[in-house]
Amino acid sequence: MPTKEAALKRAGDSATSDMRTTSTGTGVTARETAAAAVPPHIRRRATGLAALITALAFCVGDAVATTFPFGGHSRSVSDLGNQFVPFHVHLWDLLHGRADGDLLVNWQSGYGSSFLPDLGTYLSSPFALLVGLFPRDEIDVAVYVITVLKMASAGAAMAFLLLTLRKGRWWTAGALGASYALCGWSMAEASYNLMWLDGLIAFPLLCLVGEWALTNRRPVLGPLVVALAWTANFYTAYMATIGAALVLLLRLLLSREETRRKLAVLGRSVLATLLGIGLATPLILVVFKATKLAHPGRVNQFAPAALPDVLARLLPGTYTFETPAVWVGTAALLLALTLPFNTAVVRRERVGWSALVVLVLLSMQWKPTHLAWHAFATPNGSSYRQTFVLCGVLVIAGWLSLAQGVPRPRPLLGGVGLLAVVAAAGSFSVTAQSWTVPLLALSLAGVLGSLMLLRSVEARRRTARWAPVLAAALLVGAQVGESAVSEAWFDKARLGRLDDYGPWSQRQDVQSAAVARVENWPAYRTDPGIWQTVGNDPLVVGGQGAQYYSSLTSEVWASTLTALGGGYSSRGRSPRSIDGPVTDAIFSVGARLHSNQDPFRHPLLGPYTTTVSVSRLDVPPLVTVRPAVGPSGVPQTYGDNTFRNQEALLGAHVYTVPRVEVLDANGTPTRLTEQGQYGVRPREEGKYGPTQVLNARCPAGSEVFLSVPDFGGQGGLRGVSDGVRFDARPPQNRATVQPMGTVPASGAIRVNLISLMAGAIPKEPIGCLDRAALNARIAELKAAGATRVSVSGSHLSAELPPGSTGVAVIGAPAIEGWSCSAGGGAARPAGNHLGLLSVPLDGTARTISCDFTPPGLKAGSAVGGASALGLFVLAGYRWWSRRRAGTRAGSTTA
Repeated sequence: MPTKEAALKRAGDSATSDMRTTSTGTGVTARETAAAAVPPHIRRRATGLAALITALAFCVGDAVATTFPFGGHSRSVSDLGNQFVPFHVHLWDLLHGRADGDLLVNWQSGYGSSFLPDLGTYLSSPFALLVGLFPRDEIDVAVYVITVLKMASAGAAMAFLLLTLRKGRWWTAGALGASYALCGWSMAEASYNLMWLDGLIAFPLLCLVGEWALTNRRPVLGPLVVALAWTANFYTAYMATIGAALVLLLRLLLSREETRRKLAVLGRSVLATLLGIGLATPLILVVFKATKLAHPGRVNQFAPAALPDVLARLLPGTYTFETPAVWVGTAALLLALTLPFNTAVVRRERVGWSALVVLVLLSMQWKPTHLAWHAFATPNGSSYRQTFVLCGVLVIAGWLSLAQGVPRPRPLLGGVGLLAVVAAAGSFSVTAQSWTVPLLALSLAGVLGSLMLLRSVEARRRTARWAPVLAAALLVGAQVGESAVSEAWFDKARLGRLDDYGPWSQRQDVQSAAVARVENWPAYRTDPGIWQTVGNDPLVVGGQGAQYYSSLTSEVWASTLTALGGGYSSRGRSPRSIDGPVTDAIFSVGARLHSNQDPFRHPLLGPYTTTVSVSRLDVPPLVTVRPAVGPSGVPQTYGDNTFRNQEALLGAHVYTVPRVEVLDANGTPTRLTEQGQYGVRPREEGKYGPTQVLNARCPAGSEVFLSVPDFGGQGGLRGVSDGVRFDARPPQNRATVQPMGTVPASGAIRVNLISLMAGAIPKEPIGCLDRAALNARIAELKAAGATRVSVSGSHLSAELPPGSTGVAVIGAPAIEGWSCSAGGGAARPAGNHLGLLSVPLDGTARTISCDFTPPGLKAGSAVGGASALGLFVLAGYRWWSRRRAGTRAGSTTA
């Protein structure tokens, strides 16, 4: 008699007539029986193989491209190096108790920013916690490992789902699970936006929740899975939920169950989804509120991709932002294309799943449904972030065609024919490479060879024992090969099109050491300086800087720093620090780093070394006391002039703002435009010397500052060869106000500029700082300011001199969520003093105390608590029902 092990092997390794019998019944019960017949060790093999293939192909591709950590080419492109790696560094600091702040407030960025929304956007995945296991200076490696683990987990989850939907060979389920994890969207786009990869994992998991609703199982685990998916990354979980809902609806349409039972399934699935989202609401609502308070980003208009470009993205090695990366590998694509012709699959299923693939694709191309996929806002950058759902549906369709047994010659010919049409049309796209079709043909040969071997095994012909092994080797080999080649090309293409940033190096070591030597927070701030390595330098090298790059950068901070002369990139969402003593006094910056520009991003500047110096300034405390109404002549709202705005916030006149004469390259005076600025043209090719000259007069010995926010080029008092760089690129980048030097004894100022692009110069671009007047104002603020300041996480308190009246101004942006009290009184929302936090004083209070609660946290916690209670009640009811049923069964037996 056959052994038990042999029976289990046949259940997992053979596509025999029992699978065909199961597939002919479209009822849920038959499917449940087929799924249950897959032994656990078969599932473990499939999920393990999917994870292994995914990790192997991805890493081999990066090694071929000599990309970090396998070579010298950086993989930290765009927001990966500028945002995600620094935020993971901050998470490391939080886990090890080294961060300035807590889960609610980040004191290192933007002079005090709300951190929980950033946590929910970038760091809420359970995988992110793995950074704590790595050394701090190897966070780049940690992020890479997390990326690989997420992709491998997505492949494993899909393999598990495939075997739940239909029995089949474990290694083919593993291979197709890896096809999903290695789809074009995953490798080309999500691999450097690693929080999106949580959506890649979420789609098959949420489909499993739908399967549990179909079979009335796991009513408690289902909501927990939904909650985990929406907590890990609610943005892509939203898309995955739509995709899983479409899959469930199709399953119900294909079922022959009565309407009442179908409605019951829908009720269970909706309940699980709502409870799960409710559990995640504390984080979701905080992020949602933060987006409403964030500085607005670029508004994109959706334009559907051309059909040849869409078809080209089904092929290996194609890359562009403007089209959906729907490549799922030659094997999965070919099998999906055989489904319409495969008569071994029930007609309802063939039509239903083929229609679902087409409908999802069309929904990505029609603006109303495109907006629905993206929560009704066209995203910046990649316009097709829901593509992974289509990839998942394609893989499921391919599995359903294969799980019945290898497609016969007719459906195979139909699939190959459709694939040839796709390749022919896609080859005319600009996204296709010269080697795209040859690579497809090579992969197709391996896949067809594998399928032919499997077909002979299924037909029970005399074949060598190694035939299944060779078939697996051909299929997996073709998949790993084309995936690795595609990943290597994606690495190269990204470096050619996106900004890239170096990994941790000597620059970060030098800067971190310099910060550690002088840091004394909260007595004063230590700012890492204006010439940043990435937009979140303070998170990486330490200190408390103005720099802060996030999709949730608050509008109040971005507008305040811009009014004071601060520059930015990313259209205002990445504000930069100001190298000036006035703003340092305002924000209590007692130490400031001065570094050369990053040689990694500016290789022409010289060898890859970083030099750092530190300037010190005797500054007022973090909390100062100001009059309720400013002194006469100082405006109480910001205007167009950088220097007058700084004076308004400082509370004293410290600048001379002279009349400026602007001359062009020929010495001709330039006239103001209708916008009140001087137009600037770039230097003509072959010409030398300044393109603009600014002439003005200021008191001798005063310090010259130049504010030209829309100017891109160089400038200097004595020439431009040793001048400073202004990196405006409107509307993307804005240049920061910068020090230029000292006014000579004659009082005459001549600023020479070389413009590298068209731009503009404001009417009053020069400010001359009277350092003595500034020092006097600093002394006044110190005398009237707090005698002691304490900061602990999201709590701030200060002790004030007796009889303090007016307002206590805290050198931190007035972001929504702060509540403050004076003298132990009732807490009220903090005031806004020209963009900074303020607390009114009546002369009796000796202390102030402030606490921060992110907007949306209280309401979200209430919803989360109600959902937890609902889940508890559901679990109790389920337990009671089972116990009651068991009692009745026992009574009947007795």
